[in-house]
Amino acid sequence: MSETIGVAEAKRRFSELLDRVRGGERFVIARRGRAEVALVPPGDAAADRPERPLGFLSLAGLLSDWDDGEIEAMVHDIYASRRRAKDRPAPDLG
Repeated sequence: MSETIGVAEAKRRFSELLDRVRGGERFVIARRGRAEVALVPPGDAAADRPERPLGFLSLAGLLSDWDDGEIEAMVHDIYASRRRAKDRPAPDLG
């Protein structure tokens, strides 16, 4: 279980909090009553990290940097190429 403390208190007690985290305690730092960050032992932080996405989902991060116009143009090019392909008919996407 984590103890929640405010930013100002965390600043005042930072060295103490680090010592307590080293001892296995966990703290949530809140700003204006809303959780912002957690102080956890390094081993816990690594265990909390989600696994890397696989397959198509791994591209989501790459696409996040593109603007909508770039993605739309790329999708248009893909479908245009597919319609020109001779190996099988293009799907009807209605």
